[in-house]
Amino acid sequence: MSPLILLLPLLSATICGLLNKCLTNNQASWVACSLMSLAALIGIKVFVFFTPEHIVIMEWFTVETLKVSWSINIDQLTAIMIFVVTTVSAVVHLYSIGYMEDDENLPRFMSYLSLFTFFMLLLVCADNFIQLFVGWEGVGLCSYLLIGFWYKKSSANAAAIKAFIVNRISDFAFILGIITIIYYSHAVDFPSIFAKTQELSQIPLGSFSVLDLICLLLFIGCMGKSAQVGFHVWLPDAMEGPTPVSALIHAATMVTAGVFLVARCSYMFELSPLVMQFIGIIGAVTCLFAATIAITQTDIKKIIAYSTCSQLGYMFMACGVGAYRAGIFHLVTHAFFKAMLFLAAGSVIHAVHEQDITKMGGLRKTLPYTYIMFWLGSLAIVGICPFAGYYSKDMILESAYLGNSTLFYFGIVAAFFTACYSMKIIMLVFHGKVQGGDAHEAQAMLYPLIILAIGTVCAGFIGVHYLDIGHTNGYFGQSIVSSMPELHPRHLDPLLEYAPLIVGLIGIALGCIYYARKQRLEHNWITNLASNKYYFDEAYDYLFVKTTFALASVSKIFDVSYVDRLGPGGASYVVRILSGVTQKIQSGYIFNYAVFMLLGVVGAMTWSLVRFT
Repeated sequence: MSPLILLLPLLSATICGLLNKCLTNNQASWVACSLMSLAALIGIKVFVFFTPEHIVIMEWFTVETLKVSWSINIDQLTAIMIFVVTTVSAVVHLYSIGYMEDDENLPRFMSYLSLFTFFMLLLVCADNFIQLFVGWEGVGLCSYLLIGFWYKKSSANAAAIKAFIVNRISDFAFILGIITIIYYSHAVDFPSIFAKTQELSQIPLGSFSVLDLICLLLFIGCMGKSAQVGFHVWLPDAMEGPTPVSALIHAATMVTAGVFLVARCSYMFELSPLVMQFIGIIGAVTCLFAATIAITQTDIKKIIAYSTCSQLGYMFMACGVGAYRAGIFHLVTHAFFKAMLFLAAGSVIHAVHEQDITKMGGLRKTLPYTYIMFWLGSLAIVGICPFAGYYSKDMILESAYLGNSTLFYFGIVAAFFTACYSMKIIMLVFHGKVQGGDAHEAQAMLYPLIILAIGTVCAGFIGVHYLDIGHTNGYFGQSIVSSMPELHPRHLDPLLEYAPLIVGLIGIALGCIYYARKQRLEHNWITNLASNKYYFDEAYDYLFVKTTFALASVSKIFDVSYVDRLGPGGASYVVRILSGVTQKIQSGYIFNYAVFMLLGVVGAMTWSLVRFT
């Protein structure tokens, strides 16, 4: 049944896409949701009743000794990713029925969602870098289509283009990494490359090794896809897309592809300690950097978007100290509670037709179930026991302390800000003076939230106690290799062990007290810096956009004055002169032609005399 995991989303995308003008909204919803629900059931079966599989669907191409095929490779890491992708995708498809019910382009929207799911599954099921790269670029394409789904809005088009360009920059590094792998290892499939990892680590490249270069290039690709600091600028703007897009792509699946790739290539990264340190630093900086921005924002979706950047930073921080299992565990729990937060935000937006939280208030009575969902998601992301985030984030911070205590303190401070901005949303949206007029909950949008709420409450407990994720010989087995020691039983002093929980509770208390009295942070240079997103957009606009336009204006002058004048313009000028001369010669009078013939004969005789005497 494994091939159906890929076939069902592709079939849904094909039917809804090709017949989008023929299908009604109800018909498209029925087709997409039924096929994706079936895919989710198969994904759950693959995860719960895991058995390793490797299925070659067909040979793709062969270049000398390099053979590339389309295949499905299911190990423990793939199985858990299939479970997350199919489950969240099915829930988002169901949610979209209510959220997009009045949109005349719903069939096209369902087609894009299903096509994205297909490419994401193609990515996680790959057994070689070429197939993985096709899935990698496919989800990027679908992200572009979905962010710009409401293409009549100029802001949506600009956000889609921005996401596409930023990811193309990082993907260029990813391509160079794959080319380097092929050049030195003469292979693209993971087993062959991993078998040569030790050899690659011993090939010098200046002060580094070839493996260091490969790992660095691959990670730069991951930085773009997973919105790490420097490449993060596209993710908040991507909120221009419909809210279900934010939940599926920009919280639970596509943005986690970078974390998945680092875990998949753990055999390589483990032998590149310099790149590992770099990954840990980037992750730690991102988790704190994005959290400080989130606390200053007022757009409900952008707060959650920066929260996503921050949580992805936690995942990379774990990978940077070798705790790949903890990073993937947080990826799984985060998929449930962050998708739920985005969809709950969508419920609020759908009810009040507003995204600015300072213009909301008192919605806990009119949106009671959404209010509960926000509390569950917020307690999970803050890391309050017994919710999912408590187990996974705690495991990351413990790993960080054992690997690099500085990263641990970055994570602790970020945890405090996480609690504060979570309470900011709850207090301003659901408490205080009633604003926003008549608001009511759409029942069709609540049922998908309940499914995600179950994962938000149970995923952490199940992962720790039944999947034994914290142990080297636990669920992941040999799909991930790591030098990090087993994470349980705990290795920390009680104060450090419970520090994340204590900091989270303090942040919740202070956030509730502060935002119950005020709607905004007091302005000073620090909050101004964070509220302006540390001026990354302005810096990029000045360094790249304006510089490119300036160079283009200079090149335009050069093109017109020299290239065009001496090139196409000069050639056309010569042709015009010659055609004028030719026109005068072709007069139509016989005596003129006789004169030219006589001159020709005289010229030929003169040349002959000079030549042969």
